[in-house]
Amino acid sequence: MSVTGYNIACGMDQTPVADRFPRAPVKFVNVHCHCLPHLDDGPESMEEAVALCRSLTEDAVSTVVATPHQLGGFEDRVRGEAIRRTTQLLNDELAQRGIDLVVLPGAEVRVDERIDRLLAQDEILTLADAGRHVLLELPWDALIDIEPLLAQLSLRGVQAILAHPERNIPLLRHPQFLQRWLACGIGLQITTRSLLGDWGRQVKSAAWELVTQGRRVCVATDAHDDSQSLGMTTAFKAIVARLGSDRAHLLCVENPGRVIRGEELAPVLARGRQVVS
Repeated sequence: MSVTGYNIACGMDQTPVADRFPRAPVKFVNVHCHCLPHLDDGPESMEEAVALCRSLTEDAVSTVVATPHQLGGFEDRVRGEAIRRTTQLLNDELAQRGIDLVVLPGAEVRVDERIDRLLAQDEILTLADAGRHVLLELPWDALIDIEPLLAQLSLRGVQAILAHPERNIPLLRHPQFLQRWLACGIGLQITTRSLLGDWGRQVKSAAWELVTQGRRVCVATDAHDDSQSLGMTTAFKAIVARLGSDRAHLLCVENPGRVIRGEELAPVLARGRQVVS
């Protein structure tokens, strides 16, 4: 018997337990997806929305938060009640077609000084409509310091999650802003395709740095259609290979689950070590 075989037979295998005895097949919660028809730059029809949702189920997603754009260029087109109504219509359509996916209402909200007031007026939505997290989108062509907004939201008991910071070039050029925001408790949503290199080397490097450095992070697709691989399963496997199964589960399963339950995102300090928050 080889040394390795002897160690396994005697219960001395040094492989982490989570890797020797994998969890049951993973089901993902996708907290950033433009899957509602007729509202923003996502599906233009119910058929396109259903096709995207079917692709999500094929990518092992069981629950998705619909996040149409609010404010910015969509200010007069996408209102909270329209999101809730369209989410229900999509869920009804999926049920009729036997597609096993739960869609929850939410939004991707362009940074705006009125956000605190609009939240109070129920004009913009939190993720999963749970009242705990708002998904913020920075403009692509300018850097805005959102620290005052983070303070306002904190007083309301709302945790901001910054959408795809790894893809925001002005922010990458001035990382000191992100460090300050992280100290204020902001969460980060990293996109699957960024981790897989679909947005280029710079974005991929930034994405891996953010999921590795130990902050409150979740991974999501930011899918707008079903034309490309959505990547939850592939990204999960890539994180397992690079950072271990515990980190992958936290980023792709546990923290997204916390979002839809209205709980605070859990941080990590080092590979495989979760911080009690």
